[in-house]
Amino acid sequence: MNQTNNNNRLLAPISQHDHTQGLMDAPIVLVEYGNYQCPYSNEAHRIIQQIQDKIGDKLYFAFRHFPQPQIYPQSQKAAEAAEVAAEQGKFWQMHDTLFKCQNLLNNGYLVEYAHQLGLNVPQFLRDMTNHIYAERVAENFQSGIRSGVKNTPAFFINNFRYENQCDFESLLEALLKAEKRCDRRQ
Repeated sequence: MNQTNNNNRLLAPISQHDHTQGLMDAPIVLVEYGNYQCPYSNEAHRIIQQIQDKIGDKLYFAFRHFPQPQIYPQSQKAAEAAEVAAEQGKFWQMHDTLFKCQNLLNNGYLVEYAHQLGLNVPQFLRDMTNHIYAERVAENFQSGIRSGVKNTPAFFINNFRYENQCDFESLLEALLKAEKRCDRRQ
């Protein structure tokens, strides 16, 4: 399917390949296309953590990679590092580390983060050198393109594009409204 989305809907449903937090049957589903080197994605990361703390089990969150190496030269490598960490059961720990250290994403730092997280560093190095997860990152990126994503962060709430301000109050309000719409349908 090569068509782009004119309706601002999420075209790629959440699958077992996605990195998710929360309960699958939560009334609110938030999908983010993000970039570890983008300062706006970093701010969104902090906001989402606050929202998760506030509404807990009501939210099912999925993160998808949307690297933009033409703007953020380390973003592809960082996304691949997160996928390598995922293979070793540490996606969310690497995810948090990459955002926390987003100005330090060159090879040496990525290896140091892998070491700090207790990853198998020789395996990490092999997988990074061979770009084992480049295709998975590309699949995330292409699913974003098909859904109309052009920059990061991009959000979809219950499969519809969220295009308002990305601050705590605005995003929380939109998520809670989506929950009410979900309640009315049941």
